[in-house]
Parts: sequence; C-alpha cells; structure tokens
Amino acid sequence: MSYNPSEIENKWQKIWEDEGAFEPLDDYSKKKKYILSMFPFPSGRLHMGHVRNYSIGDAMARYYRKQDYNVLHPIGWDAFGMPAENAAIKHNRDPKEWTYSNIDYMRKELNSLGLSFSKTREFATCDPLYTKWEQEFIIKMFKEKLLFRESTIVNWCEDCHTVLANEQVEEGCCWRCDNEVEQKEMDGYYLNIIKYSDELLDDLKLLEDKWPSQVLTMQKNWIGKSQGLEFGFKLTNESKEKLENKFDGFEVFTTRPDTIYGVTYTALAPEHPIVKSLIKNSLLDEDVAQKITEISNMSEIERAKADKEGYYLGIDVTHPLTGESIPVWVANFVLASYGGGAVMSVPAHDERDFEFATKYNLPIKRVIEGGDENIAYTNEGNLINSSKLNGISNIKAKIEVIKLMEEKKLGKGTTNFKLRNWGISRQRYWGAPIPFVHCDDCGLVAEKTENLPITLPDDVEITGEGNPLDNHPTWKHCSCPNCGKDAIRETDTLDTFVQSSWYQFRYATNPKKWESCGIDKEDVNYWLGVDQYIGGIEHAILHLLYARFFTKVLRDLDYINIDEPFEKLLTQGMVLKDGKKMSKSIGNTVDPDKLIAKYGADTARLFTLFAAPPTKELEWNDSAVEGSFRFIKKLYDRKNKVTSNTLPIIEHKSLDKNAKEARAKVYDALKKSEVVYQNSFAFNTLIASCMEALNALDKQDNGDVWSEGIYIILHLLEPIIPHITTELSQELFGRANLKNSIKVLDEVFVKDSIVLAVSINGKRRGEIEVDAGASKDEILEMAKASVPKWLEDKKIVKEIVVPNKLVNLVVK
Repeated sequence: MSYNPSEIENKWQKIWEDEGAFEPLDDYSKKKKYILSMFPFPSGRLHMGHVRNYSIGDAMARYYRKQDYNVLHPIGWDAFGMPAENAAIKHNRDPKEWTYSNIDYMRKELNSLGLSFSKTREFATCDPLYTKWEQEFIIKMFKEKLLFRESTIVNWCEDCHTVLANEQVEEGCCWRCDNEVEQKEMDGYYLNIIKYSDELLDDLKLLEDKWPSQVLTMQKNWIGKSQGLEFGFKLTNESKEKLENKFDGFEVFTTRPDTIYGVTYTALAPEHPIVKSLIKNSLLDEDVAQKITEISNMSEIERAKADKEGYYLGIDVTHPLTGESIPVWVANFVLASYGGGAVMSVPAHDERDFEFATKYNLPIKRVIEGGDENIAYTNEGNLINSSKLNGISNIKAKIEVIKLMEEKKLGKGTTNFKLRNWGISRQRYWGAPIPFVHCDDCGLVAEKTENLPITLPDDVEITGEGNPLDNHPTWKHCSCPNCGKDAIRETDTLDTFVQSSWYQFRYATNPKKWESCGIDKEDVNYWLGVDQYIGGIEHAILHLLYARFFTKVLRDLDYINIDEPFEKLLTQGMVLKDGKKMSKSIGNTVDPDKLIAKYGADTARLFTLFAAPPTKELEWNDSAVEGSFRFIKKLYDRKNKVTSNTLPIIEHKSLDKNAKEARAKVYDALKKSEVVYQNSFAFNTLIASCMEALNALDKQDNGDVWSEGIYIILHLLEPIIPHITTELSQELFGRANLKNSIKVLDEVFVKDSIVLAVSINGKRRGEIEVDAGASKDEILEMAKASVPKWLEDKKIVKEIVVPNKLVNLVVK
C-alpha cells in the first residue's frame, strides 16, 4: 500500500483526541515542562508563520513527553481587537459572531496539523469568564493605586469620532477616512508601569543567555534609564509680564550636566502649557501659531521622521549659573511625554541641537575641548568656557555640576526613564469593558466584584463613527455600586495587550477551578515560569514588557509567587516568498490548507523545520516541499526492510563496512537529538542527519540493522512528523520506540579503519585507508606507496604523522 497522508493523519488525530493524549497531569510530583507559543488572533485563516511557530513548539512538547515530563502545551485565542470591528463594518457582521466563527475554523486548521495542544485548557480572551477575572485584577490595581485616570493627548479623528493609535495615523491623516488627524486632550486610564521601571530593568539580568540579546537590548533601551540633572530655567521679568505672570519658568532634565555652560537656547514641546498660553492669548504671529498647531497635531512617530522645525516664542529665560538671557523656542523634536516637554539645548555638543541651531542661525558655544568646530563634538574632553570648572574632564564635571547646583539649591541629581505609563483605554466596542462607574456624588467608583463580569451588549450598531458603547441607548446607564444612585458606566474598553499579559497564568490554572478563580497559586507555582516561550521578535517590547510588568503586579497582589513569566524565549524568523514577507496585498501567500490537502501535515511540518533554523528567515521553496514529501514517502516505503518488532541486539564487530557505517549514522543522529531538542533547536540539522542515516541504511542489507535504524529514526522524527512516525511505529513496534529514551551505543563510533591524507611538502597528493590500530611505520609505508611519482628522484628529509588526520613527507 502506498503512502496516503490524509488517511494516516485523520486516523491518528482521532486516536489522540480519543485518548486525551496531550492533556497535562494533575500529578505535581512529576518533573514538568511548560511549552507555550504566542496565541493567534482569530483572523479567519492560518498563515505559514503560524505553521512554523506552532510546529516549533509542538516538536519541543512532544519530545519532553517522551522524556516522561508532565507537559503543558496549551493554545487559545487573542480574540478582542479592531479587526473584528472593521469586519463588522465591512461585511455587516456581528464582531462576536465573526470572532467565534473564525475560531471554529482555525481550530480545525490547527487540528489538521496534528499539533499536540491541550483541548481542555483552550479559551478565547473574549470569553465572559476570562473577562470576569481580568476585571477583578483591574479593580484591585485601582484600589492599590496602580491604575489611575488622567487627561492626556491622543490622536483624534473628528470625521470618525474616535481615538487612533499612532500606527493608524498615516502622513497626518486617518487611515480609514483620510481626514486630517488632530491632537486632542482626553481622559484615559493608565497603569503605573513606571513604578516598576527599576525592577523591569534589573531583572533583565535574570534573562541573560535565556532570551535573545537583541530583545534584552530593545527592552533596556525602551525603559531608557538615565542619570542626570533636573533644574529650572526662570523666565526673565519681561517674559513673565508678557505671560501675565502665570508662569515663573519651567523644569528641564539633562543627562549632560557637564555641558550646562554651553546652553545657547531652550526648546519647548508644542503641547507645553506656556506655548498653549501664548497661542490662546494671541501673543504669537498668526502664521507661527498655525504652524505650531500643525506640529502638535502630528504623532510622535511622524515628528521623529520630519525635518527639524521650530519658532522663537518671543520670551527668554535666565541661565541659572551665568545669568545670561537665553531664548525660548518651540521645536518639533521636543516631546511632551518626556522630561516635562522642555529641554536645554547645547548645539556644540549634541547633533540634534547642532542641526537645529545651524538651520536657524543660533549661537554655538563650545565647552569641551576637541573635535571639528563645524560639527557637534560628542566625545570626552576637558572643559573650557565653563567658569571654575575649566580644565577638568567632562566625566568628572557631570558630578561637579550636579553638586554645584544642589549646593545652590538650583537643581538636583535625579534618575529619569523613557518608559511612559501604559495607557489602557480604547474608545472601541470589541474589548473588555473597564469595570468602573461615574457617579455625580461618589466620583469614579469600581464595580462590585459580585457584579462581574461586566459584559458587552449584543445589540450594538457599529458604523465606525464614535464609540458604540457610548452611543448605546441603555447599556451605560446603571446604579452606583456605592450609593445606589443613577450613574454612568465607563464606556472605554481595555487595550488588548492586557489580555495577553496574563494568559500564561490562566493556562496554568486547572480548568476545574476556572469558575472559582482567575489564577490558582498552587497550579501556577508548579507550572511557571514558562520553560520555553516562542513567538515573533515584533513582540519584543510591548507584549513581552507588559507581560513582565503584569507578572510583577500580580505577584505584589498575592496572586502568584514568581518574578518573571518566561524562562526562555525563542523568536522565530519570518516566512518569506520571493524574498519578501508573505502578504495578501503582495499576493505571495501560501495557503496552509491547500498545502496540507496536497502533501499532508507532516510534509508541511517537515519543510518548515528543515528549510532553515527556527530563528532565521525561511524562504519558501516549492521544490523543497516536494523534497520533504519524497523523504517521508521513502521512509514509509522502507518499512518492508524491518525484520524485528523490537530493538535488536547486534554484534557490531561481525557487521560489514556498510552496515557499520549505517549504524554510526543512525546513532550520530540520536546523539545530536538531545542538543537539538533541549538547546539549539536546530531541527534542520537533526532532520539532515536522519536523511543521511536513511541513505546509509539503503547501502546495506542487514535486517537487524534496518530494524534498529528505523526504530531509532522514527523515535527521533516523531516530534517533527508525528503522524507517519506514529503509524509506522504502531505497525512495526507497537509504539514501544516512542515511549522511552534510547541509549547511545559508543561501540558504533569505533572505526575499524581511518582515512588519512597524504601530503608532499604540505600539498595534498593522495589518501590512504589504514587499520585503526596501524603502527606509525605501517602508516608511513602505505603513504609512500600511494604517491610514488611524487617521490621519484627525491630525498625524504622528514616524515610527519598527525594521528587520525594526515601524513606529510618533506622532500627535496
């Protein structure tokens, strides 16, 4: 009978489901492995990136089950988010119905790949039960003052009446309606991630050599800890009068206090209160005010890409040490979200400040020796033009300036972070409702836990304009949990990153307890941290940082006892076709369903793990897919070579050369497998070794060697191509080869003979095969006999034998 992947795969997928083969055990005395791949958004169809991600994790999970570990390998659905609302608008479908319909289809796709996920631990983050416990966490964070509400600047589309994420602003316009986006001040909810800045930064050390260094660096830079000086610039008397004495000055933070004597201008963000006051009171030229407003309506990302732009505000401040008058500008490179929205500018020693000063012909004062005066000098040197600090190194001057400013009570040394508090408010329907109520008498009130979950109404109209929850006629009207009076329910929903920040703990909680608790500490203490986490590097900052933050918060709220959620992290490379990332818009996608229908799931899995190491980009190759299919078919066809239904005992010495070579190849693959499955994850090298072993078996005809070889190869490849290996293992060995680890036999690596290169004066001229135990004299005699023409009329002056490598004869 020929290889029929569809028949074999359907058969074993049903058997595994009937057996409950992939459910974790409740026996917490066993050694454990928690293998987790980042869960998918239910967009409707799997793509090849999913196939690769989940094949990697599945290979690990299946390997550890065979090593007698208690394995938790779950899957779920990151189900809230904008795409569901967009689909509702485009196709006139209910987001809930669209989402669960997609989940049903994608679940079938995952099953068709033979992925060994737990069935009992699956959930969607839009499930009301998941929302219930998430809302409980949010309320506890609010009570512990880790969550607060404040006004902030957001991207606002007046045409759509909604807030836009930075990623939805394209060249200053709304991605959906192309209307010009403005910056608007709105109330929103924030999680105090800044409180955990130091711990998030310091605990990166715990992840060294376990997470990719690139990810650690990205998180370190995102947190952005910097030591420096915080001080104030006082407005001149004339400037105070111009501002009607509403402002005394402004604070700045600098990491370069050593350059304080080189300040020649200061710059404010367009959103700074002083700038707003100048515009509001018509104290700026109308054109200038308009230009500043346009800058303020640009997102931070757009400003970073734009050319430097700024305007003198007609006010000045006094230098705190020299008493000099310094102009105040507004500049597009100053952000309201960092350092109070004000900076001191030292163009002689900062490239950005130099570019701006050169453009607007502002003074440039050098205060550190060295470099070309036509560019900013940013290296070390001794101070000049710095009063009593002249002559000391700028490194020492950083300390001295802070000391001087503190003595004069003009400023203080401080630590700053680039990390901003996490804004979790979204003015959209398809998200978890934020469980608060607005009461005229009591203010902002958390909902009572017995009233959770606060679920979304089903009867909404989603037009893309405004917040459907805010527009709903009845949903937002409620009673105050405190006083019982009429109140208004919060209509913002939670950022979807909240759901993916704690899902690893929900998986670890026994489903029997899901109704009674969100996270069970006993279960989590056993399963966490996640032993291996797998996902794309695009999640290096937001998701992974938020999940680390949530872990520390839940620890402090006494839900868990761990500090870090993910012990090891593997970031898989993208799947490319024709050198580009697969994309529907480009038209270079490959449909996994069609691939499986034509070749089978094992071929899809084999190709994705063989074509490239997991962390590297994978270039799609049709002929390589065909090659993977041919290898599986060849493996299937070789079952007829097996003569024993157990692992045979073989007398190695009695075998011929080809049989010995075949055994060596088989056991070499076995030897390699432990490193691959536990550390390197270079599945491509293990697959290649198994292919070599099968080729070597083809060159010999010993039935026991065939039986041993197939027994071991099926064992090694089961985590990668589970259907065909399980089918053959059942037929040939009753699956005994899949239940226990197999010991490497060192005897198969002992060589009867060795091949040595023969060189004349260092140049290779031939080779010889000698017995492994041959003496030096015997080796030299054979070496000389193998290269007679190179020794003709020559005198050998030196004979060199490098054991197991070569013979070199020096002649003249």
